[in-house]
Amino acid sequence: MMQSYKEKISNMASAAKEHITICKAKAQEKAEKATARTKEEKEIAKERRKAKEAQAKMQLHAEKAEHAARKLNAKHSHLHTTHTHQGYNQPAPGATAPMYPPAHYPQPQPVVGAPTAPTYPPPTYPPP
Repeated sequence: MMQSYKEKISNMASAAKEHITICKAKAQEKAEKATARTKEEKEIAKERRKAKEAQAKMQLHAEKAEHAARKLNAKHSHLHTTHTHQGYNQPAPGATAPMYPPAHYPQPQPVVGAPTAPTYPPPTYPPP
């Protein structure tokens, strides 16, 4: 979910950069047209603007593809990581495993005269 928001914000930033680049190209075209003396020079200014706009759009799409790839890689890398959990009975890596229960814990002692679990004879099946 977080990667989706990151991708959206990155795409919005890229779109803003594209918009600024296009505005700069248009302003530059106007300046070139104002100083142009012939119709051909004005046409060249227009073609330069179109080329800059196309380059800005190409850059936008390349950045969007990169953002989508980054999102996909983050999703896949999260799915393929191995998580190790340090449980109560698991030693840390490189440590030796202690014997449980530890020696300082009281050991269970059988209670004399306490009822024990009933034992049942093995089941008998009819002879085959």
